[in-house]
Amino acid sequence: ERTVLWYLLEGGRLIDGAHMYLNHAAIGRGIQEAIKRGIPREEIFVTTKIGPQFFGYETARETVPKYLKELNLEYIDLVLMHAPAPFKYIQTNECEKRGISRKECRQETWKALSELRDSGLLRNIGVSNFAVNHLKELQEMGNVAPIANNQIQYSPFVDASEQETLTYCVEHDITITAYSPLGGMLDQDKAFTYGVLQELSSKYDRHVSQIMLRWAMQAGTAVIPGTGNPKHMKENLDIYNFELSQEDFETINGLKHAKDAPVITPFNQQVDMD
Repeated sequence: ERTVLWYLLEGGRLIDGAHMYLNHAAIGRGIQEAIKRGIPREEIFVTTKIGPQFFGYETARETVPKYLKELNLEYIDLVLMHAPAPFKYIQTNECEKRGISRKECRQETWKALSELRDSGLLRNIGVSNFAVNHLKELQEMGNVAPIANNQIQYSPFVDASEQETLTYCVEHDITITAYSPLGGMLDQDKAFTYGVLQELSSKYDRHVSQIMLRWAMQAGTAVIPGTGNPKHMKENLDIYNFELSQEDFETINGLKHAKDAPVITPFNQQVDMD
């Protein structure tokens, strides 16, 4: 709650939540407090996600409206399908119980979200951790909402498949939100030690994290670095008043080819998500 309020008062406007994060109530309280202090609701963009254990037409129709109550909001700006499928052996959903395919499950969940969007409860709908084949499944449907956004892990170290996903989304007017833009929790500290990033940090008089966030922005993504530290919030928000040269941008692009570069496999390839 306090973190959300600090972030909004510092000028941040994009809030990322999810059913599985168990943070709806805290986000809602932070937003209401910010509104009391003069920040218009219309300026705040709230994203949350429905987990794959709640996929299926009926379950999705019943579950998502509950998020509005938890968030204490009249509408949600963006709701994403959190992953293409449940974690095997850990999660299940109504589709598996009914014996329908994962593709059919994703499609009927998308139909449910489209109807909720048409009702005005949701402004936009999208996906998270979806590969190109998953996106095409939804695009082949008729009379449903367009895919507004795909939230994926994106940093200079992602493999070619994730770059393929980004390129496809750009070509089809699907915006991209990049999570773990600094390389992810396991590799973030390592990323900060790269000599080329330290050199760019000195050149632009910015922290290495700001260089990497700016790179992700210039790659065409919206970035969502997570932090509860007010100092880091200010740093993360202070990336709009400088720009990397094309040469420096391409240098960062090439980091994935360094001998000691961390190997980052997209989430949808780490588990069975077909």
